[in-house]
Amino acid sequence: MKFSFLNFKKFFLDLFWPQFCLGCQKEGDLICSDCFSLIEILEYQFCPFCKTAQRVLDKGACAAHQSKNLKGLFAATSYQNFLVKRLLKSFKYQPFLKTLAKPLTDLIIVHFLLIDKKKIFQPVDNSLFIPIPLFSSRYKWRGFNQAEEIAKILSLYFRIPYQSDNLIKIKKTQPQTELKAIEREENIKNAFKVSLPKDIQGKKIFLIDDIFTTGATMEEAAKTLKQAGAREVLGITVARE
Repeated sequence: MKFSFLNFKKFFLDLFWPQFCLGCQKEGDLICSDCFSLIEILEYQFCPFCKTAQRVLDKGACAAHQSKNLKGLFAATSYQNFLVKRLLKSFKYQPFLKTLAKPLTDLIIVHFLLIDKKKIFQPVDNSLFIPIPLFSSRYKWRGFNQAEEIAKILSLYFRIPYQSDNLIKIKKTQPQTELKAIEREENIKNAFKVSLPKDIQGKKIFLIDDIFTTGATMEEAAKTLKQAGAREVLGITVARE
């Protein structure tokens, strides 16, 4: 049996820096298959902007929020799940576990399989994944953009291109978690810019992020993309509050 470099690397890392499940502490993976299976995956779409969960079908948002720039949201699970919360915090903050991108993206993939949205990305050549960008100082602090890591894996799985350098963040903002809903809108206002509008004109854009809370960030990014010529903008996240 051939022992590839990747297998050797994994063997070496497991030997000297073994991983433990963030759920049950069992040695092996950062999230074991048993704990992964306990995470409830949402089987429906809900209006992104309603405070009380309101299920929607093909419209993406309820009648009261049809005028929003973000036309719908695909969220895999609830942020209220203690394990999901722990995984996302370990992904975004210390210890910055970048490898969590794969299991977290798997939750999104399972969500799409459950809701059976086979035509959502059609036509493929007119769809595009774009991660919510980070301001330069935030990127340096973390070392990677968590939304971009998710977008990369989704792009490979669904065979849809992604762009990580077209939508850019030009304004340094406070962390949204520190602000109230109305403050978040003002904080993120005019924070984004599209570098190459011709690359998104007429396209169906899927904005990628890790957590959806009030929707202020995605709505502002969607507005920027729409003004640059995007045909439609929808969101994809691991979890929503």
